[in-house]
Amino acid sequence: MIGVIDYGMGNLHSVSKALERLNKDYFVSEKVEELQKADGLILPGVGSFRDAMEILKQDGLADFVIEWANTGKPLLGICLGMQLLFEESEENGETTGLNLLPGAVRRFPGVTAAGEAYKVPHMGWNQLEFQQPDHPLLKDVENGHVYFVHSYVVRTDNKEVLIASSEYDGDVPAVVGRNNIMGTQFHPEKSSSIGMSILANYVKLVEGSLSNE
Repeated sequence: MIGVIDYGMGNLHSVSKALERLNKDYFVSEKVEELQKADGLILPGVGSFRDAMEILKQDGLADFVIEWANTGKPLLGICLGMQLLFEESEENGETTGLNLLPGAVRRFPGVTAAGEAYKVPHMGWNQLEFQQPDHPLLKDVENGHVYFVHSYVVRTDNKEVLIASSEYDGDVPAVVGRNNIMGTQFHPEKSSSIGMSILANYVKLVEGSLSNE
């Protein structure tokens, strides 16, 4: 059973519909005692990093997600939810994240090193490039386009957490992960067959973790 974390800033409808299309059992909740019953969690997110962290802390969800991740249970962050997995963000002032993956979230500058302006946010379809093609999230996934909407981007020196990237004024971490902690910067639930394949692979990972218990 997949638990989708509801903290008031998630793309809950589209994620729920995607799980329904996959014919997978799920529930949406903001309550720790209910989410604890899940086999794997999805942390969605749309909006401000600072606002999201404040809500997660107020509701006790931040500590819960950290404890959950430290037990080795599967966790998937989507869009802002992926960014929250990292150490910090400069959005609306420096804010500490969940600190589950190494790296910081920085705004796209809007100007290349050569002084050429480009659009912010990074919005629309962009090509995936696989750094870890054998990662379970990418099993049988085509190397195609997925849908992004974001003005802030993860910057990390730890290449081990980079599973796939896209190009937008340099490399954009698109799929990240380490052990049981994973995330996508794009919206898999809005990314046609490629996104659905990645979500399906995450569900398989959750089901596989159960069979290994």
